[in-house]
Parts: sequence; C-alpha cells; structure tokens
Amino acid sequence: MASASVPISRRKALTALAGASAVVASAREERSAEPPPAPSWDVAVIGAGVFGAWTAWHLLRQRKRVLLLDAWGAANSRASSGGESRLTRTIYGADGIYTRMAAESLADWRWLSARAGLPVLHATGVLMFFPQHESFAEQSLAIHRELGLPLEVLARAELERRYPQMSWDGVEFGLYEADYSVLMARRAVQTLVAEFVDAGGEYRVGAVAGPGAPAAGPRAEVAGGEAAAAAGDVLASVRTSSGERITAQQLVFACGPWLPKLFPDLLATRIFPTRQEVFFFAPPTGDDRYGARHLPGWAEFTAGDMYYGMPDLENRGFKIANDTHGAAFDPDTGERRVSREGEADVRRYLARRFPALAQQPLVETRVCQYENSANGDFLIDRHPHFENVWFVGGGSGHGFKHGPAVGRYAAQLVTGQLAVAEPRFSLATKGTVQRREVH
Repeated sequence: MASASVPISRRKALTALAGASAVVASAREERSAEPPPAPSWDVAVIGAGVFGAWTAWHLLRQRKRVLLLDAWGAANSRASSGGESRLTRTIYGADGIYTRMAAESLADWRWLSARAGLPVLHATGVLMFFPQHESFAEQSLAIHRELGLPLEVLARAELERRYPQMSWDGVEFGLYEADYSVLMARRAVQTLVAEFVDAGGEYRVGAVAGPGAPAAGPRAEVAGGEAAAAAGDVLASVRTSSGERITAQQLVFACGPWLPKLFPDLLATRIFPTRQEVFFFAPPTGDDRYGARHLPGWAEFTAGDMYYGMPDLENRGFKIANDTHGAAFDPDTGERRVSREGEADVRRYLARRFPALAQQPLVETRVCQYENSANGDFLIDRHPHFENVWFVGGGSGHGFKHGPAVGRYAAQLVTGQLAVAEPRFSLATKGTVQRREVH
C-alpha cells in the first residue's frame, strides 16, 4: 500500500477524489523538505471505503477532530467500495440485525443522494425471487412483519405480468421491496468524503502500516509490533509512506481486504478476501425493457446461492454477477481480468433467465473482492491488546448498503457511547474456517 501523504483542502476535495495521482506528484516535490509536525487527532480513520467514510462522518458529527486516510483515494479501483453499483435490500432471512441496519441506513443514503450532483440512489425497487418456498423467504417475511417493514409477495403470474422480459421457468414467487434501490458505489463514497471535508474533517491520500506489518515498510510506533503488545497497550502513532507520523487518541482501521496484511497475527486466518467477477452487457438496440423504468435490481436465491444484477443504469449496461465466493485474492497484486469461465457462466444464466441478453456484447467487466469473515458477520471491535485501536471490516460481500449504520455503530463504540455491543460483530466470534451463513 505505497502512496504519498499530503493534506487536501476542502475546496479541492472533489478534485483530489477524482485524481489521486496529482496529489501523489505534489507530495513527491515536497519530500525534500522536513515534514511539519503531525497534528494530534481525536480519531484517525485509516481506509476511506464505505465503512471508513461513514465512521469518520459520524465521529465528526460528534465534534471529534477526525483524520481520514486512504492509500489510493476514496473508493479507488482496488477497493471493495470501488466499482459502479450495489443493491440495497432488507431481505436477510432470520438475520434481523441486518434487516434493521439496512432499514436504518436508507434515510442516510437518501440524504447523501440529495447532496450529490448526480444520483447516489436510483429508485429501482429490489426483487428477490425463489424456485420454491424455503425457510429464508419465510423468515424474511416474519422479520418484516415484526419490524413493521413492507415486503410484497409476488406470485409467479404477477412476476410474468410485471416483467415479461424475463423467463420465469422454475420460479414460484418473489419478494419485492419498492423502497429499496441501487446505490452508485464509487459516487456515494466520494460524495460522502467531500461532505466530510466541507464539514471540517481532514482527508489525505497516504498509506500506513499496522503494528503487524513487515518492518521494512512504514511502521507503527510500537516496539515488537502486534505480537509483542500486551492488553492495555496504546498504539502511540503510525507512520505514512512519506515518513509523516500520525498521532491520534484513537485509531480506526477500516482497510477492507488489507486488514489481514496490517494485522496478520490476528486477522490473517479470520478475514478471507476472495476474487469476484462482474459483467455488464449491452441491451438490444432500441430496447429499454432492461432499464430502470422497467426492471428492478434483482437477485435469484436458490438454497443460499445467488445470481444478482441491476438494470441498465446511466447507459453503462445490464449488470450481472454470481455471488458465490471466488478464489482467494490479493488486493495488491491480483490481476483485474475476468475469466472466460466466468463469462460463460453468466451467459448460461442469461440464456435461462434473460434470453434476449444471452448473446449481447459484453461492454464492461470488473474484478473486485469480497472481504469475508468466516460466516459473513461484520467485524467491529477493539484490538485485544491495543486499547485505542479498532477494527471496522468484514463486509463479506453484503456490507455496502449498511455503511451508514455501521459508521454510526462504530463511532458510538469508539467514543464509549454504545450501551450494549453486538456480540456478532466481536473479534472473539470470528472463526478461522469459512462457513458462509449470512446471505
């Protein structure tokens, strides 16, 4: 994670987000001079993805002095929060905690979308459909009734009437959420970071290393590193790749798939980055049936397996992906080329469910990563040895939509305002063998 570290003014926040290379070039010119003394922050948040940005935002709202730092810039192309779009939904089976978090986040996403020049939230609605009645669907309906959240059941005949561009063979029913939508991921994070800067936060492009990182790189100010720390120790500071020392009372590491590299002793066997392929196909010429006016965001749930996608938004193409966890992936060195096997897989699915798209040209692809915990639960907890170090991660392929609620929870945890911590988010509950349970 090598990059420069340089302050970014409020007026130039959006420019910096769009082109971190200019910031890096400017920093290189300044390296010959001795860096000024680092300011002392209440909280430094390391990682400007969706979890880190919302955590920094909520800390700032609590009148904390907050520094937000990212190695390549907010929602960059290597980040799990980069890329074009993400689904929102509250359909989570028996996992009511995620139903509630998604519902709590919706107002924040609407607020952010109203602040952006272009939509952050596209009001498409979201449909999940099933080949048969199964416990995941029944549990989702029960949780929604309990929480008073709307969830519409669509029988096969109604699905055929509403969405004739799809083939419904083998589908028994669907669950439809009219209030939920598609988020424009990169735009959302970059807009939020700009709002953070405008409100008085400081954002910088720069890389740091955790106490467990190799000694040859930028290092933390702790003798012996992560493994040598004892319970109650304090991580006094971290150094950036430009040599600057960052000091803060609290340090929040929201580094996504880089968490296992920064804290290998604790997280190398508890966080599992996987390679995920995403495809965009051109709709047929002059055919708007695959746009947001006629098609919602969608997911097909079959005994825990999912294909999912979004309509053709902003003329980028019809998006589709297989949600099955891919191979292990290194966010630093992994190539972002899709495989022929992956394309063949989604074309087979299109032939079954969206037949008019099966032979359409592929117009865009992306390889990103999921940053998985063993079972899919988030990791939001204190370091077991450093009392001022916190982890916010484990998005596990479903975390983006929950960003506002995660940031609010993390900010309350860091500042001691959380009445009761959620055991499922604790480090102690994180296993070392992948058994995906949250979908």
